[in-house]
Amino acid sequence: MEQKRGSILGRIDWWTLLLYASLAFMGWLAICGASYSFVETDYLEFLNPGERTGKQAMWMGVSVVVGMLLLCIKKHTYRNLSWLIYIAMLALCVVTIFIAKDTKGSLSWIAIGPIKIQPAEFMKFATALTLAAFMGRREFNIGNNIDLIKCMAIIMLPMVVIVGQKETGSALVYLAFFLVLYREGMTGLFLLMGVSAIVYFVVGIKYGQVDFESLPIKIGPYAVTVLIQMFSIAMVKFWCKHDRTFITLLIVNATVTLLSYWTAVYLIEFNIMYPQYLLLAFNFVYLLMRIRLGKEPKNLWIALYIVGALIFFHSCSYVMENVLKPHQQVRIEVLLGLKEDLAGAGYNVHQSKIAIGSGGLTGKGFLNGTQTKLDYVPEQDTDFIFCTIGEEQGFMGSTFVMVVFIAFILRLMALAERQDDRFGRAFGYSLASIFFFHFAINIGMVIGITPVIGIPLPFFSYGGSSFLGFSILLFTFLRIDADRETKGRA
Repeated sequence: MEQKRGSILGRIDWWTLLLYASLAFMGWLAICGASYSFVETDYLEFLNPGERTGKQAMWMGVSVVVGMLLLCIKKHTYRNLSWLIYIAMLALCVVTIFIAKDTKGSLSWIAIGPIKIQPAEFMKFATALTLAAFMGRREFNIGNNIDLIKCMAIIMLPMVVIVGQKETGSALVYLAFFLVLYREGMTGLFLLMGVSAIVYFVVGIKYGQVDFESLPIKIGPYAVTVLIQMFSIAMVKFWCKHDRTFITLLIVNATVTLLSYWTAVYLIEFNIMYPQYLLLAFNFVYLLMRIRLGKEPKNLWIALYIVGALIFFHSCSYVMENVLKPHQQVRIEVLLGLKEDLAGAGYNVHQSKIAIGSGGLTGKGFLNGTQTKLDYVPEQDTDFIFCTIGEEQGFMGSTFVMVVFIAFILRLMALAERQDDRFGRAFGYSLASIFFFHFAINIGMVIGITPVIGIPLPFFSYGGSSFLGFSILLFTFLRIDADRETKGRA
């Protein structure tokens, strides 16, 4: 039977709150370091409400107050109001497109007197809550295609609206919710599709104009067709677990690929892309035939994957040249090493890496960074805040921050696993996935291993909407966790 418990303060996970407070305090210190000027800034100005450090301190205070209020709301109330919150926030995001003023090319900010808020930051909370409530229904089944489509609609609808606000980076954050679907039983096929799409895009774009030895083809398209064969055949083996189909496809594809390459190089030169396309056609037809014979129904998904992968790959060049904006194209080209633009699109990352590298092992000390103090790094207190940490605290300080962040995310996952229902577990994993996505992508773009998409580092990057939005997510989950049922003696 349910164990009687005391006040809400006795049921909160204080370890999570301690990690939250540690990250918030270290984040504020990082903003102090990024905002400090050797000449103009006095230490007392850090609490000046007119300065960014003072504003961030006020938002931290507001977030704690809001968090305390959220802890007073019971778990079932969050669940019952989830759809209302979702619709209201979605409507606000739509309205924002029409009433927001252009801010660095973005239509995502609403001005309320002297305060500017970004509704997209709070849409994450609404989406996480609604997705968890929908998945928490007793009749929900992730294996049911209708339920899976509805989950995807809950995730994708805000993405479309936020893209309309010209906030592509914020929209991409919603891809983190697919990790929640995977945790609740969604087939790994969708994750494989996502990973393979990234591989096809990178390989196709990076090597799309590189000649394949003396043959009249390019390495990019040829490599992608071979990868599609490899991925689809691997799916037959590890997903469908049908050895006969796997062996047949493996032998046919390997033999024809090697034989066509040997023939083109040593006997008669010809375009070896044609055999590759014929092989993909053969794979498609063979998989459908196996279904027709009443065997291996999962082969339909693999056959569709082959077609979808080909369409996706051949659309990459069009999207790159006609859909992406010039600055986005340059960022991708710089990331892939196709272009070096240290004075343009690559400037932020180049200066950021210089700042981090200059910190060495132990750093230059708090408020002693030169790259950041002399404003060499744009957005050094928002999207590129991590470079301030690297310069002032060095490798050891940066590592400590990352360890605390990873401990925070792992703690959230542990809390999610101990929930007594799918609603609490799904919300907990939504929260952990969002934090992980922000953490990995933000640090990745600062050190130059992921594209610069403009998303904040939680609790570190300057921004009231961001800090409050992350705090709302956290405190809501702490209340849900506190209300979980525990079994024991009365």
